[in-house]
Amino acid sequence: MSDTTRFRTTTRHMLKESKTYASQTLMGGLSGFESPIGLDRRDRIAALKSGDIGFVHSWDINTSVDGPGTRMTVFMSGCPLRCQYCQNPDTWKMRDGKPVYLDAMIKKVDRYKDLFKATKGGITFSGGESMMQPAFVSRVFHAAKEMGVHTCLDTSGFLNTNYTDEMLEDIDLCLLDVKSGSEDIYQKVTGGTLQPTIDFGQRLAKAGKKIWVRFVLVPGLTDSEENVENVAKICETFGDAIEHIDVLGFHQLGRPKWHELRIPYPLENQKGPNAAIRERVTKQFESHGFVVY
Repeated sequence: MSDTTRFRTTTRHMLKESKTYASQTLMGGLSGFESPIGLDRRDRIAALKSGDIGFVHSWDINTSVDGPGTRMTVFMSGCPLRCQYCQNPDTWKMRDGKPVYLDAMIKKVDRYKDLFKATKGGITFSGGESMMQPAFVSRVFHAAKEMGVHTCLDTSGFLNTNYTDEMLEDIDLCLLDVKSGSEDIYQKVTGGTLQPTIDFGQRLAKAGKKIWVRFVLVPGLTDSEENVENVAKICETFGDAIEHIDVLGFHQLGRPKWHELRIPYPLENQKGPNAAIRERVTKQFESHGFVVY
């Protein structure tokens, strides 16, 4: 990258041309990351489409939560689903995120690449729904792979068609949220449809990618024996791509955000699963030959 930050699809005179922009790095919670100033709506849309900017909610460094090793997890803004148990409703609207430059994100990955390699970690894109911004995410992943950094996509797969087969090449691991095994429960939980998740999992398997399935266990909503069996049968269609299934017990940690945003919370009085339910669901998945965490 030259001393001047340039973009293919933005109006050049509307960008601040200096080393400052070329050297931007994400700081904790995105503080210190200057937004693209002067871009009108048309130019922002063009830059978003090309992946020159991405709308980011926040990021953090964690260990063995969003993939193997020590990871930089980037939470993208925007999500087409409205899951009843969503922990981050503040990521639903893309406009509520902060636009950041592609170069700045890549520089942040480069800064941590030695740590990632030492811990067998890498970068994870989460959300919201990271597949709402496929150009930005895939370009960062491509740059990460050129550095030898492990890449992980955390997604519901609902926007399956947003990702081309070429984009899949730069994904090492996918944390795939299989939110339900039946169409009616999936629609009730998310407001969306189940088939795109199945299609994306099968595409990943065909491409030789690894999958960690995530299933949120909500008593009275997703925990029926029939629904769990259907989830297991869906996972079987992914074959050897699945390394394990994470059974995630419902909790109320996201409730304060719903209250703060004044969004009616559908699971206001919902309890998490007890030990007996967790054990039964674990055994159901294990009976299909899956490793369960």
